[in-house]
Amino acid sequence: MGAGVFMSTREVELLAIGLASYDISLFVDEFPRENSKLETHEMIEQGGGPAANAAYLLSLWGVNCSFAGLVGDDIHGQRILDEFKLIGTDLSLTETRHGHATAVSVILVNTRNGSRTIVNRKAAFGALELKSSQLEEIYPKVLLFDGHELEASLSALEAFPDAVSILDAGSLRPGTEKLASKVKYLVAAERFALQVSGLADLGSEAAQRECLRRLHERAHADAIIVVTLGSHGLIYEKAGTFDQVSACEVRAIDTTGAGDIFHGAFAYGVLRGFSLETTLRFATIAAGLSVQRRGGRQSTPTLAAVEKEVGEY
Repeated sequence: MGAGVFMSTREVELLAIGLASYDISLFVDEFPRENSKLETHEMIEQGGGPAANAAYLLSLWGVNCSFAGLVGDDIHGQRILDEFKLIGTDLSLTETRHGHATAVSVILVNTRNGSRTIVNRKAAFGALELKSSQLEEIYPKVLLFDGHELEASLSALEAFPDAVSILDAGSLRPGTEKLASKVKYLVAAERFALQVSGLADLGSEAAQRECLRRLHERAHADAIIVVTLGSHGLIYEKAGTFDQVSACEVRAIDTTGAGDIFHGAFAYGVLRGFSLETTLRFATIAAGLSVQRRGGRQSTPTLAAVEKEVGEY
């Protein structure tokens, strides 16, 4: 079990649990047609995955952060671990499994509009297991899940009932469906919101309000619900009150990882005791800065850059 950096376990402020993948981003001028060839002059390789990218951001911003995930004993898994080690992420709960194929994502980024199309290879070799003896040694204040490691996430919720829990719900899968009813903050992508609500779109305020109402029916009674809408900003509900936050007005170069960066910055705001409104604006600005640079993890903004933009907003 495990390869990683060990810090004093009591120093762990946040535990992120979920998918660790290796991302290969290819930049193209147009989406390729079937049975064709396309040439590119730029490629970026680095670690990825929703919870993993959030953990990377938090570690980069000076948070004592632990990541729990599963990688294989292959070159991609080793590169993921090496990236985390460079910034001091605690990997004592990350398993390196013999014979397991590390998840790999091939990302095609359209340079004309910044959109990305992802093909993910995720081998089914069993889930990550976190034993109670492992969890006894850490005391995180915040838990961040992406739904990819359901059993490990449920173990953490049971072990740390006083921790504030956040779910990055990108799409409807067994993990996000189950965890949505258990977390304090359900922070969902538009895709998840449409899948769960059954609505055709969220183009009107009436549809947005109805979406939040239907999500609330699936969430914990005291949960705060946020739905991110990409370039259209976000909507949220707190204690039955509906509100919106506009997106930053930027030219998107590459949207890869923007949602992960949003969730990482959101977790930072929760951890530091920001108000909900400040946390949402803070996370929106972080995501807005990220889409102006190429790459997923490579586009992570510095904390100073986000704070500067927040101060000027």
